[in-house]
Amino acid sequence: MHQYRFSSAEETRRRLELTGYLADEDLATVVMLADRLSKPLLVEGPAGVGKTELAKALATALALPLVRLQCYEGVDEAKTLYEWNYKKQLLRIQAGSDETWTDLEEDIFSEPFLLERPVLKAIRSPEPVVLLIDEVDKLDIEAEALLLEVLSDWQITIPELGTVSARRIPFVVLTSNNDRELSEALKRRCLFFYLDYPEPAREKAIVLARVPELPETLAAQVVAIVRSIRELELKKPPSIAETLDWATTLLHLNVSTLDDTTIAKTLPVLIKFQSDLEKAGRHLKIAPDHSGN
Repeated sequence: MHQYRFSSAEETRRRLELTGYLADEDLATVVMLADRLSKPLLVEGPAGVGKTELAKALATALALPLVRLQCYEGVDEAKTLYEWNYKKQLLRIQAGSDETWTDLEEDIFSEPFLLERPVLKAIRSPEPVVLLIDEVDKLDIEAEALLLEVLSDWQITIPELGTVSARRIPFVVLTSNNDRELSEALKRRCLFFYLDYPEPAREKAIVLARVPELPETLAAQVVAIVRSIRELELKKPPSIAETLDWATTLLHLNVSTLDDTTIAKTLPVLIKFQSDLEKAGRHLKIAPDHSGN
């Protein structure tokens, strides 16, 4: 019988807050429901809004190991589930040259030669884990179908060893930047939450929680400027992490209030493309800093 890890949405929110992750009631509710229903949680949204950090915060809040699969184009079964240690197998074959192939085959396709990859590791773990499948939208259709099969049955078939079923169903968090549309079949098996940039008050609270020495008035200025920049058509809008980097930079520079000179000098901490810097500078009506200081 599945033991619930969270008693309520409010308790979920509080426990996440203790890790430094400020979730609103809607997010806390869907996290609680993912736990209650033993369903994967698919979190979609712009880059840098805290999707990956949510999985890390969950692992911390639940005192569970975090197992992470970082997705990218070309990820296949060997990177997702398992592969055999071919070098070790070859050495074993060379060492057993006087043995029959039947004996060798039985040995080299056994547990000591198996290399666990993240999904198999999470499935086989004797203790529950948080499984983070990060940027699942970067997988191709074939890899997504492979993942879908595992999330449907919570088991993996290894032809040489048989079927491995989950000892404890992991708490699965999938993240997507929506670079491509995920299949309906995958979405159907998950609870879905769209995580957008936070409202001003919440982003200010995040800044003050992570950079507590920052004056509250300066935190409000930082958030207001960042939000106005995000409304521009940029190659890469500033993420929450970059907001925090900017706030930390201002703290180290002993800035108490933002002026045009300070913004011009520190804006590259927030914005990472020259064309975006120029666009933001025009928007904020500041001259770019060319002093090299």
